[in-house]
Amino acid sequence: MMDGREQRAPAPGRGGPVPSAGPRRPAPRGPLSAAVLDLVTAGPPPGPARGPVPGGPFPDPWGEDHQLALHLCYELHDRGLPGVHPGWEWDPVLLTLRRGLEDAFLAAVRAGTEPVPPLPELLERLLTEPSDGSGPSHFLLAEGERRHAQEYLVHRSVYHLKEADPQLWVLPRIHGPAQAVLMAVAYDEYGAGRPDRAHCLLYARMMAAFGLDPGYGHYRDLVPAPMLAVVNLMTLFGLHRALRGAAVGQFAAIEITSSPGSARLARALERLGGGADGTLFYREHVEADAVHEQLVRRGVIEELLAAEPELAPDIAFGIAAATLVGDRFAEHLLTSWRAGRTSLRAPLAPLAHVAG
Repeated sequence: MMDGREQRAPAPGRGGPVPSAGPRRPAPRGPLSAAVLDLVTAGPPPGPARGPVPGGPFPDPWGEDHQLALHLCYELHDRGLPGVHPGWEWDPVLLTLRRGLEDAFLAAVRAGTEPVPPLPELLERLLTEPSDGSGPSHFLLAEGERRHAQEYLVHRSVYHLKEADPQLWVLPRIHGPAQAVLMAVAYDEYGAGRPDRAHCLLYARMMAAFGLDPGYGHYRDLVPAPMLAVVNLMTLFGLHRALRGAAVGQFAAIEITSSPGSARLARALERLGGGADGTLFYREHVEADAVHEQLVRRGVIEELLAAEPELAPDIAFGIAAATLVGDRFAEHLLTSWRAGRTSLRAPLAPLAHVAG
């Protein structure tokens, strides 16, 4: 973590990044997301749906419509949706639809990860930085422009503006030393007792430094399916006790690989004019996640396996699944950028620097 000489990050609305008035209700991307929106905007549950609720089949689980529909269902467990009654969170009709969406997505992820290598092999891969890396952080450092950095921050805002929330679902599903260590890691994510140092607020401050609106959900309509799938996977694993091992594996994949990538991103954003505000988030992660890597491997995974050794294949699957969705997202970014087009669903509208 950073020392006490670092300037404290002000919270939004208190000298820091000022978000928009609030998240906007997203636009549907097809019949599945339209069905979810029709259902939850029909009034308090169990209000009648304005159209039939799809029951499957779900032919394109990686597609825009499917991923947005699942994201909308999950948002009811997180920040909610604008104008939607909170009672929809546990509505049986919506949960039935969500289960169908989850099953199709999970089947696609399993198909994309088979055969899953043994857990020790996957952990060793995570610990090895390839000498010829070519992911988004490498691109941004070597040849990225400010517009690429802005797009990257918009994509990642879907997760980082609620950083660690999806992983917290797994805490009551594991016990003993593994739970205690995972809680220690999460404590850092929320500022280690300093609310203004919560990582979600540091990310908001970084977005503002790059002339972006840091309001939660502000850019949701622009974020395409590959990034939604990254966050949906986290929540899917966290919400199901049967997938608790996969949730731990997914979290491990993030923490073990974060530090080197964060160092590159901090240098890239500094090169692109980010300054102190625009690099603080990733500078924070360089040191913090180097510590978290050890804690997750030894304090969470090893302790969990000591208590429940049968979870080893599930942890391995979680790592493989996180790698799969992360690689799909990276490929989408790099393919778009190298073709000279936006990686978002539409170009970013010009926005004046958000006032402090």
